[in-house]
Parts: sequence; structure tokens; C-alpha cells
Amino acid sequence: MAPDGRILLQKRPAHTMHGGLWEFPGGKVDPGESAEQAAVREMEEELGVVLKPEDLVPVGFASGALGADTEEGSSQERSPMRGIVILLYLCRSWQGVPAPREGGEAGWFESQAIADLAMPPLDYPLASALKVRLSADFEKSHELGVDRVRFPF
Repeated sequence: MAPDGRILLQKRPAHTMHGGLWEFPGGKVDPGESAEQAAVREMEEELGVVLKPEDLVPVGFASGALGADTEEGSSQERSPMRGIVILLYLCRSWQGVPAPREGGEAGWFESQAIADLAMPPLDYPLASALKVRLSADFEKSHELGVDRVRFPF
């Protein structure tokens, strides 16, 4: 999340599963990694930014089935259905300038505009959870009588 409140999303390359759709950056957890370690690694690999695990704030999760197409997006190669859980973290601090390293593009969006973007199905409940979280942050700052507050969480 940028200091002005915009949220970073990335657009999947056209040749991949869900190609051309906007998504929250991230990826798979490798064996032996925590979810936070995977998020840090994936952000560096995908966007070239360095995060600290302690700066990640859990926002929510979404789960569902995956397996209609392979990662390459080929409808001729079917993979078996499998469960998937996506965790969303909020991070307000990082080093570097986010830039896509694996194709696609990146963009900064106002939180209220995210739900109107074309996204993979599991990203919509994550967008809703983020909106609730940011609304709660705003309400908390309003109760404290300040226009903008940086919360430690």
C-alpha cells in the first residue's frame, strides 16, 4: 500500500492462466517456507521489491478449487482439480520501486476501484476483505481525531 492509500496490483501475462486479469501479487509457498517468507520472496521475484516479514499485516484469505487449465493456459492440458488458499497481506513499507519482472504490468489503484477490475475469482473476496480492513483503519483514525494515522499493524 502506497503512502497515499493506493494498492498495487499486477496484470497477469496473456499467455498464463487468468491472463490479462488484475491480481494481488504473490505466489506459491515453497516447502519449508512460512506464508510470510513466501510473500517476501514472491514480491522480490515478481516486482523487485524487498519486504520484511514483520511488516506484513494479515488481511484475509480466499479458498476454492483450481485446475481447469495448466499455468501455461493451454485448454488441451488439463490438470486435476485441487484446493487453493490465497492469503492476503497488507504491507506499507518496502525497499525498491515495484516493476513487473515476469511480464504483465503493475498498477496502483484506489481501494474502492479494485472490485471493478477484471480479476481471477478468488481475488474478489480478497478485495472485499481489504476494503473492510482499510475502512476499519479509517474509522480508528477518525475516532482518534486525526486525519491520517500510520498504524503499526
